[in-house]
Amino acid sequence: MKSRSDAERFFGDNAAAYATSAPHAKGESLQLLLAATEPGAGWRVLDVATGAGHTALTFAPHVAHVVATDLTLQMLLQTRRLARERGRRLDLARHDAAALPFAAETFDLVTCRIAPHHFPAVGTFVREAVRVTKPAGLVAIVDNVVPGTHLRGKPRRRAEKAAAYINAFETLRDPSHVRALSAHEWERRLADAGTVIIHSSLSHKTMDFASWTDRTGIDDETRLRLRVMLQQAPEGAAAHLTPQIAGDRITFRLTEAIIVGKKSEN
Repeated sequence: MKSRSDAERFFGDNAAAYATSAPHAKGESLQLLLAATEPGAGWRVLDVATGAGHTALTFAPHVAHVVATDLTLQMLLQTRRLARERGRRLDLARHDAAALPFAAETFDLVTCRIAPHHFPAVGTFVREAVRVTKPAGLVAIVDNVVPGTHLRGKPRRRAEKAAAYINAFETLRDPSHVRALSAHEWERRLADAGTVIIHSSLSHKTMDFASWTDRTGIDDETRLRLRVMLQQAPEGAAAHLTPQIAGDRITFRLTEAIIVGKKSEN
């Protein structure tokens, strides 16, 4: 199992790139998440693994108070810089997603966007997120997902094979990647932790291969291996990634799930 320090080192080295990354800063899922949660003006919001703060800053104009946490100090410094540039106030705190230092039933909404695939202990994070959410409050997850694993027989085996290939592809580019789940797995984890799923949808984002690889500072040999993996992806993975090559430009698609669970009032 990868450690928290693996992610901390990786994002510390690449924090500035994530502050300007288009999929993180301007991705469609930001507005979809806002629409799915319908935040109230008096809400207290916690954004876990905030990265450069894009999700926290999206919610800040619509709620009373936003706390943004991250394991990596350099990411929090990027968040503070962006918040100052936009004239928004956020409370920043350096914490592990699996050990949130907040009292139970503190927040109306807990969000976490494009981060859980880096978590060594996703189940612990989900339980912590639900714990600090008020009764009838919301836990909202956005993350890259792989093909569904809730199928049976041959379709399930094909989906599992595609999911393993896509996770290997992601890990080669980013060693701090642990595992992307399927949307079904996310729904099950949130339900098992005590929420009722009130929203579940998928969003697709087109990735430019050059900028995607530049963002992690990989060497030319690794970049070539990733290109070969994309070009030679087996059928199930290729259908999910849909690589397109036009001259020197390569694009492919990643799929995000937007899952919102409502905590029980009991």
